[in-house]
Amino acid sequence: MRHRRGTMLGLWIGEAEQSNLGPLKSFGGFLRQDFDAVTAGVTLPYSSGVVEGHVCRVKLLKRSMYGRASFALLRARILARP
Repeated sequence: MRHRRGTMLGLWIGEAEQSNLGPLKSFGGFLRQDFDAVTAGVTLPYSSGVVEGHVCRVKLLKRSMYGRASFALLRARILARP
């Protein structure tokens, strides 16, 4: 994972599917279902981490203000960014 060797993912999945460990075998099969997307996720340097962080922040604000304030205040707090 650290070295972004997506080309070796197929070999690892094959070994996982041959394993005697049930959860590892099923995980390998699950990865094979969307092999192209998993390979791209392991190989490419792109990440959605920043977007996920913003979504988490918005959800936190939304939960903390539920039933206490208006939508206008929630919108202002989201757009204000700390």
